[in-house]
Amino acid sequence: MKIKYLGTGAAEGVPALFCDCEYCKNIRSLGESEFRTRSQVILDDIISVDFPPEAYFHSLKSGLSFARLKYLLITHSHMDHFYAHDFILRGYKYAKFDGAVLNIYGNAEVEKVFKECTAREMKPEIAEKIKLNVMQPYTAYQVGGYRVLTIPANHSKTEDALLFYIEKNGKGYLHLYDTGRVNADAFDFLKSNNAKADAVSFDCTFGESDGGENARHMGINDCLLMKDLLYERAIIENKTKLIITHFSHNCNPTQAHVSDIASRYGFTAAYDGMEVEV
Repeated sequence: MKIKYLGTGAAEGVPALFCDCEYCKNIRSLGESEFRTRSQVILDDIISVDFPPEAYFHSLKSGLSFARLKYLLITHSHMDHFYAHDFILRGYKYAKFDGAVLNIYGNAEVEKVFKECTAREMKPEIAEKIKLNVMQPYTAYQVGGYRVLTIPANHSKTEDALLFYIEKNGKGYLHLYDTGRVNADAFDFLKSNNAKADAVSFDCTFGESDGGENARHMGINDCLLMKDLLYERAIIENKTKLIITHFSHNCNPTQAHVSDIASRYGFTAAYDGMEVEV
């Protein structure tokens, strides 16, 4: 399984869109290699976890044609993870491709936001090539050739935000963001379904600051707690690739700084464009 981290920033991006703090000013001065766009992960070039406003830019920078995307797994409906307006361009005079249906998977709010954002401009001939599939937590799905297990994120009080375990040909990837600390029951569900993760992405929005028990995101100590819970259930092992990502501008997310944090705690810090193979 090939994993590409196309975007590794939190909702505001890095440097943040409207910010002039010292961290953002420094990162602007360092240049594009330090920029972090909103989060998107691509597996095997055909399945995308989330679809942010920068998806078009990601396709240009990575050299990927999103005409080849077959499946989208959407964690939740917030704009930085699901920019639905772009889908009005998937067909008609805007795009020529093989005509395959794009399957979008997400919670009920994702479906609602899709309909709201595309209502004014969606052409019927485009709509018929996009299928919305509503997912529930604590459920196993078959998404093309992938087995997908859904568990609840600790992120939103207004919708059932989801996290995903994705498996193909015996290789597993666990996607743990946007979320605060994950309930142990969710990891029990993964264990009961024989999830074995070769790579895990951890929300580390706060860097070295703790999120705490009720936060909507995590810092490195929260990630360590989640790591221990996964080890206890044998969902991960010593060779599992443990990756922190989804950094906020508030944590001074230069690659040097977050890589230092990661190395001290047994993780790898993601950056825009990073590729991992398992």
